[in-house]
Amino acid sequence: QVQLVESGGGLVQAGGSLRLSCAASGRTFSTDAMGWFRQAPGKEREFVATINWNSSTASYADSVKGRFAISRDRGKNTVYLQMNSLKPEDTAVYYCAGRTTFHIATTEGLCDYWGQGTQVTVSS
Repeated sequence: QVQLVESGGGLVQAGGSLRLSCAASGRTFSTDAMGWFRQAPGKEREFVATINWNSSTASYADSVKGRFAISRDRGKNTVYLQMNSLKPEDTAVYYCAGRTTFHIATTEGLCDYWGQGTQVTVSS
């Protein structure tokens, strides 16, 4: 089983940047697809970004395209989410998730394991 721990969340002003990290332990996740999801207060959890096992394919929600970038370091067993030009509507708890297959995971139902989440708050 893989355990995921997110970090890097915090409070930032609109227009600022944050980089989230998701460290995996328990077994290598080098052949798993990974993703980021988020849940804002009073809303359902939604897809943000995903990357396949060898970083050849990535996909983003329309709301974050051009502002966020997902990447992974297989040697460090870590996935990253670089968030630029942050907006107040990006405020949410951000979750890292993994899928035990090569292919990207764009929906919650495709993910097999999850982290506990990290809070991102963007002030206006």
